[in-house]
Amino acid sequence: MRVTVLVRPKTGIRDPQGEAIGRSLGGLGYPVSAVSAGSIFDLEIDTDDPKEAERLGAEMAVRVLSNDLIEGFEVIVG
Repeated sequence: MRVTVLVRPKTGIRDPQGEAIGRSLGGLGYPVSAVSAGSIFDLEIDTDDPKEAERLGAEMAVRVLSNDLIEGFEVIVG
């Protein structure tokens, strides 16, 4: 089952990569007021149970894919 884990900086945490991208986009004339840079992880999990896939995706996000101090995550099954 396909699971996507989206990892983003938590609100209030400085995001230097997002800030740099925002400045670049603004310099090119794009009307961007804020950018948040994150990571996307696409996983194929060996289960047919969507709830189990979501549980495993969240567990992997907590243990490996994100840093709980500065990042939040979202798990999407399907």
